[in-house]
Amino acid sequence: MATTSTKSGLSITATSLSERLMPVNTTPPGFDAARELPPGFQEFLRPLHAALTLRQRALIARRELALQEAHSGKQPNFLPPSVATMEAWQIELPEWCFDQRNQMTGPADDAELVVKMLNSGAPGVMLDLEDSNANTWEHLIAGIRNVLQALAGRLSFFDKKRDRTVEIRPSKTVLFTRPRGLHLHQAGVLAGELLPASLFDVAIIAYQVDFAALRYPLCFYIPKSESADEALWWRDLFQMVARAKGVPANSIKCMALVEAHPLAFQMEEFAWNLREHILGLNLGRWDYMASLIHFNLENPEWVLPDRNTIPHNVAFFQNLRTLMPEICHKHGMLAIGGMTALYPSRDNAELNARALAVLAEDKKNEASCLMDGAWTGHPDQNEIAVTQFPAPNQLNARPKDANPHPDLRPLPTGVGKRTLAGTRAAIRTVIRYRIGVLNGRGASLLDGYMEDLATDRIYRLMIAQRMKHADAVGVLDEKGQPVRHTPELIHELFDQELERLQQESGTQSGEAAEQAGRLREARRLSEEMILRGEFNPV
Repeated sequence: MATTSTKSGLSITATSLSERLMPVNTTPPGFDAARELPPGFQEFLRPLHAALTLRQRALIARRELALQEAHSGKQPNFLPPSVATMEAWQIELPEWCFDQRNQMTGPADDAELVVKMLNSGAPGVMLDLEDSNANTWEHLIAGIRNVLQALAGRLSFFDKKRDRTVEIRPSKTVLFTRPRGLHLHQAGVLAGELLPASLFDVAIIAYQVDFAALRYPLCFYIPKSESADEALWWRDLFQMVARAKGVPANSIKCMALVEAHPLAFQMEEFAWNLREHILGLNLGRWDYMASLIHFNLENPEWVLPDRNTIPHNVAFFQNLRTLMPEICHKHGMLAIGGMTALYPSRDNAELNARALAVLAEDKKNEASCLMDGAWTGHPDQNEIAVTQFPAPNQLNARPKDANPHPDLRPLPTGVGKRTLAGTRAAIRTVIRYRIGVLNGRGASLLDGYMEDLATDRIYRLMIAQRMKHADAVGVLDEKGQPVRHTPELIHELFDQELERLQQESGTQSGEAAEQAGRLREARRLSEEMILRGEFNPV
């Protein structure tokens, strides 16, 4: 079993990791690091591992403790006053980053999509090695290769429809890379060692980049953080890498996602700890919703309605949407909104019109909260998203008498509907999402919505809520009658939705036997993850 070690006699065995249903990303059989990794990279990596891996383990343990405390009644709250919140400090936002009214995002392993995003005219593009990129060695390495080629301006794809090669056009677009989060691990790179996936991703990109040839500084998007102290880990990683590369300590820049409920109370402290590197914060609302459910899983008052009946301006989002720009603008940083899940369609005019109308309404709401921009996932969304936000940003906009400590846990009362049909939809989505993962896709377009790990977590947690609080919270069938959500009912619903999916795909007829097996495995994994309480983003 892989362990974490930095010297003889000091190790931590990752027993809990070995028991998880979804395996740790590891290199393939027969992998030879000396031959298959860049020459000299292992020597570059080892001191980073020695300095930062045990710290990562300690931070993960603190996350687990914070979740246990929340389930025992001690919920996250704002920290005492500190230099981060009381002193007047500012970052120096570079001019090349002033306009980030839309940041287009997508999986880094898809070269065609990467080129199309970079040619879309979006002010920013984030290439994702995390939630929307399948967490396997093959897809990770493909993503890293595309990131490096894109940073060098050399990435291209062959357009079969037009019978020509499409290259990246010169533009002012700022390119970000999202490495995997601090909670994930990478095995097989250093013999017998288990690395933080974040460390490996940042190190292997930075090691191969020619900093002097970059149009803009190397920029990363930090995901899944849960405390201000974690920012110090990223700061030290960036600065150690910079020193090893012989460039100034602040050569790496970053933005950071607020995707975990505890971090919402520590945004200012988090930014302070990264002030030499940070450009702004982003509200990753779907992961944030999953985290909010997870931290309130023991509370029946937090059993949420069907996901697609929750309005985009629900109070637990809106209060955070208002707080984030105030904190960011106070210190000269950008505040970026989240992703709109409903996806445009070039084949369905009605769906396309609805998706773009929802997009415009959603981004207009974020702009009214004084956000400086938002995320999208499709080139057709760029123009609509950009036009909702004042150019180039709203850094000088701050509300009068802003509340520094708003209620970030307002109960979701009077919002949406809890229905059996919603439970079915959740089950159907997690099965289809999981088969996408088994097929090497980190994100899948399902019923007009782009679903990735964040929305999969939301649905699994919603199903778990309805089982845990079956006697306290009503979920209604089509006749308006309450249906008690027992584990037996959920098991039956999983069977029924699997059968429907088999019929729709034709796998019952004996065709595509391998795919039929994967569909059954996706159904098994999804239900078992719920029953075993595996809700962390892995």
